[in-house]
Amino acid sequence: MLRPSEIAESFRIATSALRVNLMRSILTMGGVVVGIVLVVVMGWTIKGLDAVWERTIGIIGRDMLYMDKWNWAGGGNWRDAEARKDITERQAWLLAERMESAEYVMPLARSWNGSVTLGNKQIMCSVQGTTQSYGNTPAGTTEQGRWFTGSEALQGSHVVVLGHGVNRTLFPDNDGVGKTIKIGGIPYTVIGVVEKRGFIFMDFIDNQVFISLNAFKSTFGFFGRSFSIAIKAGNEKLLDIVRDEARGYLREIRNVPPGKDDDFSINEMQAFDAQVTTIRIVIWMVGIGLTVLAFIVGSIGIMNIMFVSVTERTKEIGIRKAIGARRSSVLLQFLIESSMICLLGALIALPIAQILVGSARWVAIGPLKQEWVSAVSPFIQVDLLFIAIAVSVVVGLLAGFLPALRASRLDPVECLRFE
Repeated sequence: MLRPSEIAESFRIATSALRVNLMRSILTMGGVVVGIVLVVVMGWTIKGLDAVWERTIGIIGRDMLYMDKWNWAGGGNWRDAEARKDITERQAWLLAERMESAEYVMPLARSWNGSVTLGNKQIMCSVQGTTQSYGNTPAGTTEQGRWFTGSEALQGSHVVVLGHGVNRTLFPDNDGVGKTIKIGGIPYTVIGVVEKRGFIFMDFIDNQVFISLNAFKSTFGFFGRSFSIAIKAGNEKLLDIVRDEARGYLREIRNVPPGKDDDFSINEMQAFDAQVTTIRIVIWMVGIGLTVLAFIVGSIGIMNIMFVSVTERTKEIGIRKAIGARRSSVLLQFLIESSMICLLGALIALPIAQILVGSARWVAIGPLKQEWVSAVSPFIQVDLLFIAIAVSVVVGLLAGFLPALRASRLDPVECLRFE
């Protein structure tokens, strides 16, 4: 059993050895510094990815379902989905009338290649026809102006709510509310702008505009068009109940025989979790691969330096053993020394990593104007700091074990004869 005095003495000797060979110790830390920087940046990236995804889900709505002909996540056979019958306006309204558990049920008509014009500026975007209730969902929350009213929807008034991306393109000065644009060649008055919803994964959802169903019908028509049905459960805990009710009613409305697969898809944000998981795994694999490589190089360097240190201090080891130092004390001395090299490497790496992540975030938000990065923390999380320190100590122990074991097994008589 090691006594506290032995441990303190081992720390003192290890610290003294590092101070004497300061430049060599710093150069030895190189691989460890690179490895720790990679560990921290990889962890920060994955946490940032999760934060962006959580923010995207939160803005679009965790309690939202979309009944559609197509599977938005791309699952299943595309040919089978294409062969499905369109969801008609009548079917959408029938489902809205029968649903009892949901807070809102809203038919959606889309024109994916709608043209929006302001003067000589024209852009192609998705035009969505929906009801006034869509403005009560997270996806319809406005940052400027308002959503259209029930009377405006009933009358088919030519008013429009712009998506964040469309507003930014047409009105760089953010002064679009009250202005007139043309949709499909027909004048519409801008009455609101939806807050930014899409981030790195779904930036396309900001490239759309919203009008009432009656206005959509007068501009684009409903013929040959498949509807979507947006359903707001009202509470994430009710999602399973609402999903089952909607599936049952829509199967009945579309005359799907018992035992046959649904001829529609139920889309929700959780359906994209697999894609996010894949991105996380790729980042993790690349990061871990580079980190392991850096640590292997760093460990080999530390091991070699520790073997050199053992050889240089052979006589010192002999003197220590001659005056009563135990093998465990010598072993601990060199393990502490190798661990301190790695720990100092971590302490050097952490501010470097902080500068890197802070700079990357500033560049993304500033010069590159990537607003979604605002969801990512500008600071390295505390748990990553502890992980980096723990990893560095473990690497130091592993790299220094063989040299320390060799030092502890040296014969004191032979050591005293060493020149």
